[in-house]
Amino acid sequence: MGYLELYQTGELARRTADFKKLLEPCRLCPRKCGASRISGERGECGAGRNAEISDYGPHFGEEPPLVGKGGSGTIFFAFCSLRCVFCQNFETSRGKYKYTVNTGKLAEIMLELQRIGCVNINLVTPTHYIPQILDALLVACERGLNLPLVYNCSGYERLEVLRKLDQIVDIYLPDIKYADEKIALKYSRISDYPQVAKDALKEMHRQVGELVLDEKGVALKGLLIRHLVMPGGVAGTADLMKFIAQEVSPNSWINIMKQYYPTYLAHRYPEIDRRITRKEFLEALEAARKASSDFHLL
Repeated sequence: MGYLELYQTGELARRTADFKKLLEPCRLCPRKCGASRISGERGECGAGRNAEISDYGPHFGEEPPLVGKGGSGTIFFAFCSLRCVFCQNFETSRGKYKYTVNTGKLAEIMLELQRIGCVNINLVTPTHYIPQILDALLVACERGLNLPLVYNCSGYERLEVLRKLDQIVDIYLPDIKYADEKIALKYSRISDYPQVAKDALKEMHRQVGELVLDEKGVALKGLLIRHLVMPGGVAGTADLMKFIAQEVSPNSWINIMKQYYPTYLAHRYPEIDRRITRKEFLEALEAARKASSDFHLL
């Protein structure tokens, strides 16, 4: 794992110190809200000084290359920099279910997931807690952690932050949600999502490349992109698939997801207050295949 090499040379500790400087004023995500989080103020996302999680454990519902036999060692972090009105995990993203974990506890969680046979450490919505996570990673490395690190995010990431994560993250698992700024503003309360996410995906691919599997089909390194198909084609699936093929890689691994369902505040938006149809899902798959016959579709 790349983070182990950085740990051994002292570079991981140096980068952790650099990340802590981004906590006050907070500049970890593209919102750059400027909250004084070390002093206890919470950012626009909801995150404060200490890491907060809603749950952790082996997860068998992730993409097959991330699961293996032991499951993905998933840690669900509370809060999110987006405000998706249809959030499928709104209890966590809005901080309804959460509890605080200090450095030692978070490190112990990582090590526990390794002990019970998980094939990776899957950090779900980690961006606003990167300094706290890296603090725990330093402790976990000292105590024998050696699993691939998965960065499971919304795609809304600062390039400056991603560059500091180079060689720390083994597997990037980003969403690519929308092709249109107006749609992003309407459903996720952020207008610059499309361009920010596109730039982020290109940087992630630069760092880790295509998904690499071991002899058992378990992911060791690389980029795996998620795209949630939405009712009425509002996500702009065809345009996003063309972008990935032309500007990320025509060999990309992509999960075209069909599990959208109207939850949280989706009832306020009649056009997305329903599940997608089989026809809409098949059209999304066809758009991906048309963009590149070499995509690895999950």
